[in-house]
Amino acid sequence: MQTRPDIHSGLDTLMRHAVAIGVAIVALLPAARGFSPTFGWMPLWLIAMPLCAWWALHRFRVPARETEAAVPVRARRRAGAQARRRRVSMARGRHSQAA
Repeated sequence: MQTRPDIHSGLDTLMRHAVAIGVAIVALLPAARGFSPTFGWMPLWLIAMPLCAWWALHRFRVPARETEAAVPVRARRRAGAQARRRRVSMARGRHSQAA
């Protein structure tokens, strides 16, 4: 695997090994697939967090969804006037609540 010249090779190797070791531990130990009261969900800390760190090390951009990239988001204004609240008389309001 070829790395970019601005990435520290030792840190890249360390992150790659951390991901590989985490995957091996989760695959081989059933207890590593569960929940720990101290740490929480173990695969998160053994696989997902090292993967996120490795992703950040390479400065990968989060890919945009195709629909968002193709259509710019604009705030639409309605053509008509703003709606007004109807006034309800007290007698009519009490009558409708009782029914």
